[in-house]
Amino acid sequence: MSTALFVVQILNGLQLGVLLFLIAAGLTLIFGVMNFINLAHGVQYMVGAYLAAMFVAWTGNFWVGLALTLPTALAFGLLLEFAIYRRLYDRDHLEQLLATFGLILFLNQAVKALWGAAPLSVPLPDLLSGSVRLMDGLFYPVYRLALIAVGLATALGLDLLIRHTRVGMRVRAGATNAPLVAALGVDIRRLFMIVFGFGAMLAGFAGALIAPILSVQPGMGDDLLILAFVVIVIGGIGSIRGAFLAALMVGLLDTLGRAFGPQLLRIAMPPAAASQTGRALAPMLIYILMAGVLFFRPSGLFPVKR
Repeated sequence: MSTALFVVQILNGLQLGVLLFLIAAGLTLIFGVMNFINLAHGVQYMVGAYLAAMFVAWTGNFWVGLALTLPTALAFGLLLEFAIYRRLYDRDHLEQLLATFGLILFLNQAVKALWGAAPLSVPLPDLLSGSVRLMDGLFYPVYRLALIAVGLATALGLDLLIRHTRVGMRVRAGATNAPLVAALGVDIRRLFMIVFGFGAMLAGFAGALIAPILSVQPGMGDDLLILAFVVIVIGGIGSIRGAFLAALMVGLLDTLGRAFGPQLLRIAMPPAAASQTGRALAPMLIYILMAGVLFFRPSGLFPVKR
C-alpha cells in the first residue's frame, strides 16, 4: 500500500463526503423540520446536473452556466413544493413515500423526453483543468480539489446560517418542535417553503458540481439518495453538524473499503478469496456502520436536542 495511493483515496473519500453532504443537508432539514420523507430529493441532484449541462452548452461558459443553474434549481424546487409537496405534509409517511416515488419515475422519464437517454457531458472550466503535484509521484486533478474546498466552504456557510441568523434560529426551532413554533406566530408554511427550496438548491448545486466529472444521465441521483439517507440516519435527523460529519465518515469508509478491503483481507485469507470477499464486503461497510449506530444510538451520533 503506497502512500500516494492512500492519499488519493483519502481525497476521493473527502470528495464523495462533501457531495453527500450537499445532498443530505437539504434532506435532513426537510425530514427534521417538516417530518416529510422525500424520496424524490435525489431527483433535484439529477435536475441540477442536467441544468448545468444545458446552461453551459448554451452560454459556452461553465461559470455562467453554474450561476444560472442555482436560481433555476431553486425555482424548480419551489415549484414542486407549491404544486405537489405541500399537499402531502399532513399525510402519513406511507402516502409521502408513494407520491415521491411516483415523482421519481415521472421526472426520470421527463429528462429522457427533454434531453434524451444518452449521457451528457460538461467540459471542465479552463481555470480548474489540469492537475497539481501534491508529492513525488502524486498528481491530483485541480477540479476535484476545488470541489472539496467548495463543499467544505458550503458546510461552514450553512453552519453559520443555521446557528447565527434569524431564519436559522427558526429552522432550528422548527426541527425541535414545529407545532410550538407555529403556535408562537411563525408562518410555518413559509418556513417549510424556505427549507424545501434551499434543500432543493443544495442538491442541484451538488449535481452541477459533479457534472464535469460524471456522465449526466437519467436516474443518476437514485443511488446517492440511498447514501444520503444513510448519512442522515448516522448523523441524526435534522442535524446539519451530524450530516456533515456523517457524510465524511460514509465517504471515507466507502472509498477506503473498496480500495483497500481486499488487500487487508489477504493478511488472513488466500489472495483469490480475499479479493472476492473484499469486493463483496466493501459495499456493505456503510450499512454495517449504520446498523451499529442504530443499535447503540438510535437517534444518531449528533441528534437535534428536543
